[in-house]
Amino acid sequence: MAHPGAGDHQEPQARHDATDAEELLQAHLHLWSHALGYVKSMALKCALDLRIPDAIQRCGGAATLDDLLAATGLPPSSLPFLRRLMRALTASRIFSLRQDPADDPAAVSSYHLTATSRLLLSGGDDASCFSLFPAIYPLVQEGLVSPMLRMHEWMGRHDAAATSLYEVAHGKGLWDTLQASAAYRAAFQDAMDADTRLVMHAVLGGSPAVFRGLTSLVDVGGGRGRAAAAIAGAFPHIQCTVMDLPHVVAEAPAGNGVCFLAGDMFEHIPSADALLLKWILHDWDDANCIKIMQRCLEAIGGKEGRGKVIIIDAVIGSVPNDDDAICREAQVLCDLQIMAAFNGAEREEHEWRRIFLEAGFCDYKITRIRGVKSIIEVYP
Repeated sequence: MAHPGAGDHQEPQARHDATDAEELLQAHLHLWSHALGYVKSMALKCALDLRIPDAIQRCGGAATLDDLLAATGLPPSSLPFLRRLMRALTASRIFSLRQDPADDPAAVSSYHLTATSRLLLSGGDDASCFSLFPAIYPLVQEGLVSPMLRMHEWMGRHDAAATSLYEVAHGKGLWDTLQASAAYRAAFQDAMDADTRLVMHAVLGGSPAVFRGLTSLVDVGGGRGRAAAAIAGAFPHIQCTVMDLPHVVAEAPAGNGVCFLAGDMFEHIPSADALLLKWILHDWDDANCIKIMQRCLEAIGGKEGRGKVIIIDAVIGSVPNDDDAICREAQVLCDLQIMAAFNGAEREEHEWRRIFLEAGFCDYKITRIRGVKSIIEVYP
């Protein structure tokens, strides 16, 4: 015979067990999603290798599986594999899937470009004018991916702070790799150009006041001069100079409206009203960032000067997590990637502040732009 009231105790316990089970299953789901995150990257790599965004674009913006099979040159036997690849990339919102008419179960489904996959077009037409293909494609290649498998080994080294993860994996640093190969240098500059084209469009369109009142600007480490050319195009009265290492300047294009100057930012930076450092400081540790900023302070006239340094870089946590969780995740993942590649860092505001103050600057202003990066204006 059951004890009186026994059921009253069992029901709350059952609810508690059910809640525990739900939490465990949610944690289980989270772990699977996290552990298999690399598969998303490899699925994206496969789509880029096959030029699937370009194939959809060539099909008029909508492509069936049969269309994609023909456009990519895959054999008919790969149709089920292609379907599963596209299902995964649709689930991660790289592409979208539509049925026409939508209420007809027998209707043929077609894949369409999203705002994300339009950035992955590799062609030279107007649709790909902001293509990030040259910047994204290297990130999913073996050269940058394989070092990540040895992160624990690198962290256990006493010389980890002086030796990048990339160097541990490949025997030489990424800067040395780039300097030794004209092809790698060209690919690197292509990636920087692609990023700069989009970012400067956003900066000049959304925050033009950053450049108002300037008559001269030096783009420090400005590569082929894409950012400086964009500024000169928007503000023709600003005399724009690009300073970079001699081998970079020797390969720079002519006729883009800016001057090029060979130099070393650790030694000397020419004077100007403003200095631009776009995605430069994240390549370096704090000590080297302080050295660069000290040279910048000298170039804008010291503490009594009226110039400024314009930094375009990530400020981790510049937006509360709940407001833009995907932005914060992208920022911290970029931080691990740049740590692996160069021993560099993406930084939080307090880490930027310490660099500025130790270099001799007194004030700064952060303007967030949509995406990973922010604009930081630093004043003596």
